Amino acid sequence: MAKSVHSGPMAHAPEPPAFTLVNAQASDFEALLALRSEAMRESLERLGRFDPERVRQRFLASFAPEATRHVLVFGEPVGFFTLKTAANGLLLDHLYVHPRHQGRGLGSALLGLVFDEADAAGLELRVGALRGSASNRFYTRHGFTQVGESEWDIYYARAARPLVPPEPA
Repeated sequence: MAKSVHSGPMAHAPEPPAFTLVNAQASDFEALLALRSEAMRESLERLGRFDPERVRQRFLASFAPEATRHVLVFGEPVGFFTLKTAANGLLLDHLYVHPRHQGRGLGSALLGLVFDEADAAGLELRVGALRGSASNRFYTRHGFTQVGESEWDIYYARAARPLVPPEPA
């Protein structure tokens, strides 16, 4: 179980709390489902689409513990993300922060880590967001461009950015 501790700001975000990443296991499904359900509930209810069984089935269809990392703050699970390799780059399949922990820069810090990984590999990063969700503003604010849409989702992409070598001392 790989762990790493991260802290530090990303542009446009308050200083996030220190957090730890822990690789997910198949046995984490129920806990991750509960967190995802809570994070999406308000957006889905606003659209008249919150159905616990549909939430379960959609998550089950895409659950990939080998590509998923828990986000812990002071040992408490507060979010997770799933980053998958896709044919044309990387897919940020899930990025959820519990509502009690939103607005503190944590999502931006996590996205910064994902950007670092995509940029280091020279890969485009794609993501989808529920239509009408605040996550759409979040992704566009962080440099994603809309590339498509469906009845319920909007799809975004961000081209890999070259890594800037550090200035010599």
